[in-house]
Amino acid sequence: MDLERTLRSLSSQDFLSLGLSQVAYVKPLEQDGHSYFAVYAADGTEMAVLASRDAAYSVIRQHDMEPLTLH
Repeated sequence: MDLERTLRSLSSQDFLSLGLSQVAYVKPLEQDGHSYFAVYAADGTEMAVLASRDAAYSVIRQHDMEPLTLH
């Protein structure tokens, strides 16, 4: 079965959990006039809010995950 067909056959739940343990997303966040960086799991669950992008990336890598940036 080719990759495209495999991806099309995923259930919604399977699709949501795709990459859950491999990647985390970092998104800049403004809150109360301060800049932060929020870390999200692949399913969109917020996992942490940190003061710097470097700290967010470090925490993600400490958990053997690959950080990706959201805009």
